[in-house]
Amino acid sequence: MGIFRRLSEALRMNINDLMDRAEDPQRLLDQVLREMEDSLREAKVQVARAIADEKKLMHQYETQAAKAEEWERKAVLAVQKGEDDLAREALRRKRSFAESAEGFSAQINSQQQLTATLRNSLRELELKVDEARRRKALLIARAKRAEAQKTIQRVMRGMSTKGTTSSFDRLEAHVGQLEAEAEATVEASGDPFERRFQALEVDDELESELTLLKAQHQPKELPSGNPPRDPEGSAGNHGD
Repeated sequence: MGIFRRLSEALRMNINDLMDRAEDPQRLLDQVLREMEDSLREAKVQVARAIADEKKLMHQYETQAAKAEEWERKAVLAVQKGEDDLAREALRRKRSFAESAEGFSAQINSQQQLTATLRNSLRELELKVDEARRRKALLIARAKRAEAQKTIQRVMRGMSTKGTTSSFDRLEAHVGQLEAEAEATVEASGDPFERRFQALEVDDELESELTLLKAQHQPKELPSGNPPRDPEGSAGNHGD
């Protein structure tokens, strides 16, 4: 019965607790299930031995009972022949084999009870091992899902840190610098005569703009001999 006690203790383990350990859940589940299956195989061997012992006891009982019957027949024969001494000896032997048969019968009853108990325990353990096999796949799937969620959260936290943002900012500035250098290279590689004509066009635009500003804002020259009139003074004289 020791094997069933050890296997029952293993089966009573809360396999869900393995998910909280810092180890690989699948490896732990494989290990536990492997130990359970090894114990179950050992339990099956013990049940088979118990059944074999029961059959052996039954065979010994039948042998002793048969010999007791045989010596009883011999005692009857001796009595019929008037051989009382032979009859007494036959009866003594018959009694010896009968007592031995009764002893084996008692052992058979005990062995049958033990075998029945072992059979019931074995069926219960087989059901629990089958359940463990089914739960193993579900627990592994849960473990993988939880690990994937943890990985995603780690990645998201890493992307939200200041260092990552600064790296993207530096990268963006570097790309902008490369774009500016590329544009400068394109401009520098243009036709020199074309650039000279473009410069002339720019000069003409500046001169036109300057002429317009002068026309709008430069003071106008008055004719000689006519001093400028004071508009306010004139208005005051008219009031007097």
